[in-house]
Amino acid sequence: MVRYAQLALVGLAVSCGVFAAGPVLAADDYTKTRYPIVLVHGLFGFDAVGPFEYWYGVAPALSSGGATVYTSQVSAANATEVRGEQLLAELKRLQATYGHTRFNLVGHSHGGPTARYVASVAPGLVASVTTVGAPHAGSKVADDLSKALETTGTSSRAGAVFDAFASLISRLSGSPALPQSSISAMRSLTTSGMADFNTRFPAGKPSASCGQGAATVNGVRYYSIGGASVLTNALDPSDTLLGLTSLSFKGAANDGLVERCSSHWGTVLRDDYPWNHADQINHAFGLRGWFTPDPLVVYRAQANRLKNAGL
Repeated sequence: MVRYAQLALVGLAVSCGVFAAGPVLAADDYTKTRYPIVLVHGLFGFDAVGPFEYWYGVAPALSSGGATVYTSQVSAANATEVRGEQLLAELKRLQATYGHTRFNLVGHSHGGPTARYVASVAPGLVASVTTVGAPHAGSKVADDLSKALETTGTSSRAGAVFDAFASLISRLSGSPALPQSSISAMRSLTTSGMADFNTRFPAGKPSASCGQGAATVNGVRYYSIGGASVLTNALDPSDTLLGLTSLSFKGAANDGLVERCSSHWGTVLRDDYPWNHADQINHAFGLRGWFTPDPLVVYRAQANRLKNAGL
C-alpha cells in the first residue's frame, strides 16, 4: 500500500511537472534572428577588458533567447572608414569560418557610422543596421574640442595622449595591433566630418532635419535609437564627464555626447530614452536612472523585431 502511494505521488509530480514546467523548459527563441548579431563599439570602445564589458550584459541577454552574437573589435580611435574596413574584414572572417551569409549590425556611438560604412560598401553582407546614440549629424562636443585644439595649437600633443590611451585600451582587450588616430576620429565625428560622410554614404539618411530616413536601402534595413538624458545616476562616475560635455549643446536635448536629433537614421524607433550615452550600453555595470527602461530589454525587443522581419 505504501509502495502504491509512493508511485502515485511520483506520477502526480511528473504529470504536474509536465504541465507546469513545460513553458519554462521550452526553448526561448525570442531573440533568435535569422542572421547573427554583431555589436560594434564606439570611440575608445572595446569588447571586454577583464570583467568589464563595453556592451555590459547585452550579448548574454540576446544569446539567452537564441541569437548568435559576436562582439566586434575595431580601433578604439580612428576614422570612420578605417574602422569600417576593419569591421568588414571581421565580418568576412566570420563568414569564412562559420558560413554566415549576412549580419545584423548594432552600433553604438561611432559604431553607428562604422556599421553604416560596411552596409554601404558591402550591402550583400548586411541584413540590418541598428544605431544607438550615434552622432549621424556630428557631435557639437567634437566641434568644440576640434576648435579648442586648433586655437591653442595643441592638436599633435593631445592626439598623442589620446592615441596612447586608445592603444592601451586595445592592448588590454587583446588587439594591440590595431592602429589608433584620435585626431582622425575627432574629425570624423565633427558636424562637417559627418556631413561629408553622409554625402558619400547616404543610405538611410533622414529626408528632413530630425526626421526619418528610408527604412530599407539596397536590401539593408536601417533603425536608430537615442537617449535624451545626461545626469541619471549619482553613483555612475561617467555622469560627471557627460554633464560637462553636455554644455556644448547649449540646452538642446542630448545624451551628453550626441544631440537627440543627431541620433536619427532610417526608422527612428525612439530618440528620447531617459538614458545618457553610457546608459545606452548598460554602463557602468548596469547603473542608470531609477525606474528607467532596462537597455537589455530594449535590445532583446529589437532582436525580436529583426526576427519577425525575417532577419
